[in-house]
Formats: sequence, structure tokens, C-alpha cells
Amino acid sequence: MHWIALPLPWRDEPATSPASTGAAAAAGTMAAPAAGWWALRFTPRVALMDGDTVLLEVSTTERLWGGRDALLTLVLQAWAEAAGGLGTPPQPPGMLPPWGSGPTALVAQAWLRMALAGHAPRGQQEPAVHTLPLHTLTALHPHVDSLERMGCRTWGALRALPRAGLARRLGAGVLRVLDQALGEAPEAHAWLELPEQFALAAELPALATSADALLWSAHRCLTALQGWLQARQQGALALELAWRHDLRRIDGVVIAPTQALQVRTAQATQDMAHLRRLLAENLARTTLAAPANQITLRLLESAPLPHRSASLLPPGDHGGGCPGGADNPAPPGEALHQLLERLSARLGPEQVQAPVLMADHRPEHMQQWRPAAEVLGRPPARRSAIASAGGGAEATLDASPDALLLPPWLLNPPQRLAVQGNRPCHHGLLRLLAGPHRFEAGWWSAGEGGADPAHPGTGLALRDYFVAHNAVAGLVWVFRERLAPLPDGAQGLARPPRWFLHGVF
Repeated sequence: MHWIALPLPWRDEPATSPASTGAAAAAGTMAAPAAGWWALRFTPRVALMDGDTVLLEVSTTERLWGGRDALLTLVLQAWAEAAGGLGTPPQPPGMLPPWGSGPTALVAQAWLRMALAGHAPRGQQEPAVHTLPLHTLTALHPHVDSLERMGCRTWGALRALPRAGLARRLGAGVLRVLDQALGEAPEAHAWLELPEQFALAAELPALATSADALLWSAHRCLTALQGWLQARQQGALALELAWRHDLRRIDGVVIAPTQALQVRTAQATQDMAHLRRLLAENLARTTLAAPANQITLRLLESAPLPHRSASLLPPGDHGGGCPGGADNPAPPGEALHQLLERLSARLGPEQVQAPVLMADHRPEHMQQWRPAAEVLGRPPARRSAIASAGGGAEATLDASPDALLLPPWLLNPPQRLAVQGNRPCHHGLLRLLAGPHRFEAGWWSAGEGGADPAHPGTGLALRDYFVAHNAVAGLVWVFRERLAPLPDGAQGLARPPRWFLHGVF
């Protein structure tokens, strides 16, 4: 077996007052395991020891990561990212973070404590385990002073003492821990397991009276969320940040005990910087009802995150000196959906809109404009539900031969044309080149108000479309309005058909 020991990226802060002790204990039950979630991407055997150490047993997975040395480099890098997300000062360039390794968990923890004290050797040959000092083993802390007065200062010196007398003086539990550290007795650990749902509560170090204070305290929860998502190979789609008010009344007015803010993304993501920006934009437009003393971050919705294949080319080689090649593209800028989400949070959802295709043959109803936050990157089932709420079903992207004749510019509303000898006129007589293309649609909305003569695009539409041309107007798209059939037995006055200009090529 091979173990890697690293210090916890953070430690649970003590409760600031007796009233908050219970809440802090409840939050700690989730916060303590969350400190090691980032390590579950490397091995399923991750454990916390003594409240200050993360242990990884990697003998069964190191081959998958390219060997022991390559895995250690990746683990140290992941630890630095997890600690950096919480505001921990970064390591100087070229200096590795403190770590320890060994054949048992207690040996790895002992070398970690030596590294934290600045005494860990990193030479060609590591000293024997028997030379480790006694204070590196947690079970020996109450007996270090008395053993040192006896001249016993290392694990090897303690192991050489008579077991019977040592057991009577220190207890059998100390000998059992020493045997486990030396690999002579089996170890038992409680392995970390991810909860099915992510919900992390954190007690604030001080009352938060502004959005910036809430966002600063949410960094720790976002770092834990990133570890949960990476271990689950999921991406976040919707988050909820809730905070608990410290006051029950303000000026005699009862306020709600909690307040919450929901954030949604267009695509599943593990980018905590983007989620932090979204929270910042939304919190900037949120007024706190009262000072907050606790926050809770919940993951409302997630989706499997597809992984991209790594490039076969070395870094910097873009295939024949062409930057941005297909196998190794140039570093991209901010994704479009991330920019739209940030603008929607800053300007309001109604100010940033995106088109939604509709299953309707009427050109003016083939698309609707909806808030981009609702439709951008949504799965087809949800987009269909959004489109149905607007009065129609979403259209598929299957191209039809008729779509090739649609002009790129439509007039809203269509412009009534003069008629001369049953031929439409627009800067002169128009010559019909293609058509008729007959549309008969909108009967489902005809009963709601009927066709509007001033706006032929509403209600039941009976039209014959043509592509027309003359020397002045160029290519235009016109239609001839057909009259709806009268009920049986009804009589009406016949009138000439009306012509309308609807599009320009």
C-alpha cells in the first residue's frame, strides 16, 4: 500500500457565541467531509484523520495516472487549487506544498508533520521510519514528556522497550497504534463518501451586512462544490445561495428568517470563477433584509459533464504552424453563454433575449424572442415547454426546400401594395418569378380574435406567396391574400384580392 498525506485546505472555525454552537456543529458535519472531496477524483480511498490531515491510498490507482510520481504531482496541484480557492497564500514559485507519503497512513501523516515543521528530508535517501520522533504519532502525545525523560525519543526506541511493561504503563491502545504505524497490524479507516445531494452550510465569522461579505464567505462553499462536481463528473446548472438573518424584527416589523437567491447557467459547468461572477452580479442587485450570520449553498440541478479528448500534439504545436488548429485550438476567450448569463444578471433577464424557433408556417410567427437565461443551452424538452407557453411548439432545425425561398428581411407589418390589372405594384409593376407558395395556417388562433385586416399576420392566414422583381425594387417577396370560405348557404360580395409586400431579398 502507498499513502499520501496532505493538510486540510481549511479547518472548521469555532462558534463565535454559545447561541451559534449548535448551528456550527450542524454545519461542521457537512463541512469537515467536504474538505476532502477534491481528492476523490484520484482514488476512492480518501479519509480524514485527526481533523487536520487528508489521506489518500493510491496503490490501486497510481498506474491509471501515469505512475506514482505523476500522480503525486497532480495531487499536489489539486490541493493547491483547493487551498487557493479559499484564500490560502500560494506557495512560492518552485516550492512544493507540504506533503508526506509512506507504506501506512500513520507513517504518511508523520512525514507530513515533519514537513510542516520544516524537518522533512527530501534527499536521495529518506531516513528509516524508526527514526521518526514520538510527537508525530497522535496517540503518543500524552506520554511524550515522560518517555523523553526516560531517554525514549523515537518510534524505534519505543518499539525496543518491553511490551508487557509498556502496555501496563501506557495502555494496550498505544501499542496497537504503534503496530499499525509500523505495518504490523491492520488499519481501519472511515472512507469519505459523497452525499447524493450537495447542501453545504457555513457559519459566518462575522455578521454580513452587504452582498460582498456574503460572496466572500461563499468562496469556501464553492470550492467544496467544485470537489463534489469533479468527483461526480457532473456540471452545475442551478444553484441556490440562502442566508439566515440574525434579527427577527426591524423597527417592529417581522422579517423572514431566511432569504435565498437562485442562479442558473445555460450549460453544465465546473468553472467556479464563472459561478462566482454570476453570484456577484445577482447579489449586487439584491438588498439584504437584515444582517446574516449563516449561509447555505445548495445544488438544485446538475447534468453529466462531457469530457473532451486530449490533443495528440505537444503543447504549442498547432499543426503546421497554423494557430487555432482543430486538434489544438488557440486558447478561447469567454464563452458566449457565459457572457449572456453575466449580462442577464447585470441588466435584467428581459434586456437580453434570444430567438426560439416555432413550428408555424407563418413567417412572422416562425420565431419568438425570449429571455436568453430561459432558453440558452436548455435541453430540447425544456425549450419545447418554454415555446409552448408562448402559444406554439418549437420547430425542429430540419431544413425544407421551401425555406430556401424565404427572404432575410421581413416587414412588420406587411405593406399593402397597389394593384394594376391584377398585378401588384411596388415602384412600378412587379413581375412574378416564382410561386405560388400557398400558406394556410393560424387556424388555432383564429377563434381568439379572428384575422385583423390592418395586420394580416394575425389569426387565420390564407396566402399565396410569390418571388417578384422589377428594375427599381429588385427581388421582393409578396403574397396575395385569399378569402376564407363562407359558411354553407351564406352569401357575400366578391372583392378583388389584396397584395402585400412581406420581405426583401
